Amino acid sequence: MRFPDGGGLTAKQRAQREQVRLRDAEMFTQGMALRLVAKALRVSRKSAYAWHAEWRDGGVEALRSKGPSGGPSRMRPDGRAWLDAELKRGPAAHGWVEDRSWTVARVATVIARRFHVRFSVPQTWRILRRMGWTPQAPVHRAVERDEAAVATWVKETWPRVERR
Repeated sequence: MRFPDGGGLTAKQRAQREQVRLRDAEMFTQGMALRLVAKALRVSRKSAYAWHAEWRDGGVEALRSKGPSGGPSRMRPDGRAWLDAELKRGPAAHGWVEDRSWTVARVATVIARRFHVRFSVPQTWRILRRMGWTPQAPVHRAVERDEAAVATWVKETWPRVERR
């Protein structure tokens, strides 16, 4: 099964699916036909047949959730805390002085340097999202910018242009 966000199911969603499978088991014990079970629970026949086989072999316990799929993350919680502190120090602290903004590739490089573990850019982005980081666009302002002139333009010129 593929998920568009790449994150799989949340604990709540796994619990909801487990409840469907447990209702499925109740219907199996009542001797209900598998096609009717599938229709009643609004699942595919293939799922109903697969769950029935699991239920037949292992009982209700076989239909319980096995937890989140996939292996454990190679980025441990203490590593996340360290990374959070390092990101707050800024890219200049890690040698990127020409453009003082973080990119996901740079974050992946910092992780690789510290933990000797390489993450792809998408995986690094998932780690950052779980840590609460969001994409930010840096504000670029010209050094010569005259704030008073900009305020005057917005106040006087823009209303005239906007009316057209």
